[in-house]
Amino acid sequence: MIKKILIVVFLILVVIQFIRPEKNRSGNTDHNIATAYNVPENVNKILQASCADCHSNKTEYPWYAEVQPVGWWLSNHVTNGKRHLNLDNFTTMRIAFQKKRMEDCIEQLKQGDMPLGSYTLIHRYAILSNAQKDTLINWCQGIVDEIKAKYPPDSLVLPKRRR
Repeated sequence: MIKKILIVVFLILVVIQFIRPEKNRSGNTDHNIATAYNVPENVNKILQASCADCHSNKTEYPWYAEVQPVGWWLSNHVTNGKRHLNLDNFTTMRIAFQKKRMEDCIEQLKQGDMPLGSYTLIHRYAILSNAQKDTLINWCQGIVDEIKAKYPPDSLVLPKRRR
């Protein structure tokens, strides 16, 4: 009985290898945050090392992304990351959402919520030092301040959510 169960599990594992999620590799940067806001080189290096895999249009996939169900799990992380903040589609959002996303980044950096622990567990280079966190927080706050100075306050109010 156990042998039959193991054979079925093995067959399922083989079959799911052929069901692959779409890769995040468009690389489209037409609406990248840098097209509207200054991104200093030191900030860009931090963003590329610690943020871009989940928050841009181009993910660098490790070898184990080819193994299912790990590939599905990674795809889900990337999809959710881009839903919350996509640096390559940043300027397509209404200005109130741009401001809100930068405020959210500040909050998550201060709380240590980003990058995700599941990401930094394997990608040790992505762990942010306190100095790097401060650099990103100051950069995000600079964008928030720039938006507040440039746009009227009523344009920075988020629309009420429908229930």
